[in-house]
Amino acid sequence: MATNYKVLGQLRPGANTLADLYTVPSSTECVVSTIAVCNQTADNASYSIAIAPDGATANDAHFIIRGGAVPQADSIGVTLGIAMNAADKIRVNTSTLGVSFSAFGSEIS
Repeated sequence: MATNYKVLGQLRPGANTLADLYTVPSSTECVVSTIAVCNQTADNASYSIAIAPDGATANDAHFIIRGGAVPQADSIGVTLGIAMNAADKIRVNTSTLGVSFSAFGSEIS
């Protein structure tokens, strides 16, 4: 099995919309090491991160962070070490436009 260390996904979602940041490809497993949240606005923002097993419909049980805060013109890194299987999804949400997400980790196939 080969391990590929990479940027798993990058996204600047719309405000108040749960959006897919990354989906694990078929026949692949993944370990998410870090998710960076970058607030590019002049206002504080809130954000949420959810892990949807097998691409399941959004469910409150999927949230690993709900209503986290990122200060104006600042970034935070969330280091997790989450193991994911094929078709699992990372979903993100923010209270305002101008907040971007980047996921880093390794795919094993």
